[in-house]
Amino acid sequence: MNKKIVSFVLLACMVICAFVTSFSGVFAQNEASAPKYIFLFVGDGMSYPQFQTASDYLGQLQESDDILSGGIPLSFMEFPIAGSATTFDSTSFAPDSASTATSFATGHKTYSGIINMDESKTIPYETIAEKLKKQLNYKVGIITSVNLNHATPAAFYAHQPSRGNYYEIGEELVASGFEFFGGGAMISPTGKEKDKKDIYEVMVEGGYKVVKTYAEANAVTAADEKVVIIGETLADSNALSYELDRAENEWSLADYVRKGIEVINNETGFFMMVEGGKIDWACHANDAGATIGDTIALDDAVKVASEFAAQHPEDTLILVTGDHETGGLSIGFAGTRYDTYLQNLASQKITYARYDVDYVEKYIENKTSFDEAMVDVAELFGLTLPANAASAAQPTLVLTNSEVADLENAFNLSINGGTGDRKSYQEYLMYGGYEPFSITINHILNNKSGLSFTSYSHTGLPVAVFAQGNGEDLFKGYYDNTDIYFKLAELTGVN
Repeated sequence: MNKKIVSFVLLACMVICAFVTSFSGVFAQNEASAPKYIFLFVGDGMSYPQFQTASDYLGQLQESDDILSGGIPLSFMEFPIAGSATTFDSTSFAPDSASTATSFATGHKTYSGIINMDESKTIPYETIAEKLKKQLNYKVGIITSVNLNHATPAAFYAHQPSRGNYYEIGEELVASGFEFFGGGAMISPTGKEKDKKDIYEVMVEGGYKVVKTYAEANAVTAADEKVVIIGETLADSNALSYELDRAENEWSLADYVRKGIEVINNETGFFMMVEGGKIDWACHANDAGATIGDTIALDDAVKVASEFAAQHPEDTLILVTGDHETGGLSIGFAGTRYDTYLQNLASQKITYARYDVDYVEKYIENKTSFDEAMVDVAELFGLTLPANAASAAQPTLVLTNSEVADLENAFNLSINGGTGDRKSYQEYLMYGGYEPFSITINHILNNKSGLSFTSYSHTGLPVAVFAQGNGEDLFKGYYDNTDIYFKLAELTGVN
């Protein structure tokens, strides 16, 4: 009897040892195969309509004889894995950037407007970036084309009951200890009441090298250890310029990614989040030309990561997704029926934001006439009055009489101080909160191109999730945006 018990115990021990050995082997294998270098690209406001429109636009630029040959895919559209993620939050099917970024940064849903806290605004959530830094000693880089304390970048280092707590978010940026930040200027750098210590001084006291010129940025190296690069040339809301407005000497989003890699590249590993934030801003303003430009700019930044991945194919994972869709962009417009003329958007030389500042403000100041303003519109957007079409120096988009009437009405509203700021339901539907003349130009050019928008706000469309590299297979299928966090945690083994 004792022999049987001893034999049973020995057998049980052998089974347990075999199981432990097998489990340890699997754990070691997973640990060895975890990606050391992780890139997460977020097109703010970017869903299927935005990148498909950009692809179709590039394709139509090359087509001839009215034969449709299809779009030219952006590089991330050719990644081996394409999944989809739902975007709803605890508030709405049409969520905001704070809650959606919280979802894929922490795996939790919350209300719109909250950053990395629960619905009661009392429990903070640790982010994937914070966990990778604390548990695996990864270096972290955060890059955006908008302000560094805006909702999406903040969702990787901050924990606030309101996305509007800009100064407090800035303090958390410093406390994060993340090694690289690059993008637009900080909002409210001295607080809401302008009575706080300048946040850039706080950064320096926290050990950061703060850089605000291209010359200084070019000189930055990994030896600087912790760096904040603010764009030397800032545009609307002190963000980086739209790609359509960007001068040749201005850094592109791709340039920030290239410099970020230089600073945080190391043998242990890194995590980099890159936001194309002005895709969202362009869609809010229904500016299809600006939307396409910044979507392509995001893809150019992805290409820099792909170049890095080619040198580290076994160790790199690249993800490209969006936080939500903005504007309700549609490839198709009732007025053109089934036809699209996306090549018309090549006539646009300037975004709505720069046109407002460089032209509309001067029209108001100088009491410019409608006919005089339309000379600029023809040059910058290709939209030409019927009477001027014959004498135009280049091919133009001739306006119909009803389009001229809409433009003239909007122009008069702008000149007389009418901002379209929800003065009436009908006026809001026509202009949103934007300058009536500028947004009417956008709408007409969009429609002549075969595009339309349904909203000046966010929508409830799912977003794509493209993946390439180590762990790519996990991102197949249709899932919730919180699963992006859980998939990254599973791959890297963080708690």
